[in-house]
Amino acid sequence: MLCAEISLYPLGTNHANSIIKNSIRVLDTENVDYKVGSISTHLHGPDEDVWKSIEDMYRHAAKNGEVNMVITVTNAGKNL
Repeated sequence: MLCAEISLYPLGTNHANSIIKNSIRVLDTENVDYKVGSISTHLHGPDEDVWKSIEDMYRHAAKNGEVNMVITVTNAGKNL
């Protein structure tokens, strides 16, 4: 099992909030548990599903332009 903390930063747009929210919605179709916080989203699940979710979130956000994604990943437990 992996845990990941993800922060997404769309660049050069006035629509950052909608890009972030739409990228998080991608997780509804993934096999991971997630919790949205004020500055990051926490994921927990099987290794391959967490990595796929991270990639899917990034690709979805990147469709709208340049984006920075900051990720912390651990296999040390459920809580980051």
